[in-house]
Amino acid sequence: MFDHLSRWLGVGTSVIAPVTLLTALLFYFGYVSSRAQYRYFGLDVDTIGLSSNDFVMRSPAVLLVPLLVVALTAIGLLLLHVRLRRHPPPGRLVGWAVLVALVGLAAGLVLLLGFAWFGQWGAYPLVTPILVAASTASLAYLFWMPTAPAWLRRSADDRARWVRPGVTALSLVVVATGLFWATATLAEWTGRGNAQQTARNLDELPAVILDSPTRLFLTDGIVEETALPAEEPEGFRYRYRGFRLLIQGETHLFLVPERWSPSNSTLAVPTDGSVRLQFRFVDREP
Repeated sequence: MFDHLSRWLGVGTSVIAPVTLLTALLFYFGYVSSRAQYRYFGLDVDTIGLSSNDFVMRSPAVLLVPLLVVALTAIGLLLLHVRLRRHPPPGRLVGWAVLVALVGLAAGLVLLLGFAWFGQWGAYPLVTPILVAASTASLAYLFWMPTAPAWLRRSADDRARWVRPGVTALSLVVVATGLFWATATLAEWTGRGNAQQTARNLDELPAVILDSPTRLFLTDGIVEETALPAEEPEGFRYRYRGFRLLIQGETHLFLVPERWSPSNSTLAVPTDGSVRLQFRFVDREP
């Protein structure tokens, strides 16, 4: 009985752990993308009130490009590995490959340690992790080549047999960290790109008419203000046209003007009934 229980516990652990890790990664990359996207409109994503499930659901679009790139690169590397197993390259060529990998790793470390000088470079957060990860992975692979330079070959000393497996394990950590950093950078860029795409096409967002009991004193010159009749039964005195719904949060709707301008701002409208909202039909005949 205990053997069966231990077996099922082992199976459950082997399934739950990867699922938990995958969910955490999806949440993180979805959060990074959403944070960059709504920061473009002056919002802190934490003030919107999105749930963990919302961030997870937003992550697949962010991860499509990295997953395709990693998968295609892995296919190419596997085919190259088969080729090298059948026809090992000469030692001279492997030596040159090691030198190139060392130069690439040195350049990556210079970028990494020189953040104060190179951090303002736009491509820094993508080039640095990819350079470090690719160079480290190349060195780890060349470490196991049978025609590798003498100083990389397995030592005859039994006490040093752990060196190559240890270097390989640490290299995997470096590669995983670099891929995580690069993917987070792509997620941030994707979020900012989505925001800019939205800003260029604000007229595609849902059109909103806002009625308020008090004047909003908007100065963007885009949203039109109209005074409502004094006998308005529900107490709303001002009507505003020209808003678009950016996103609906847990307790607020976030509205933006229907045309982009550097002086625009995002208006947070509570959903507690203190204002009245009307959503306009799309101006297109069925």
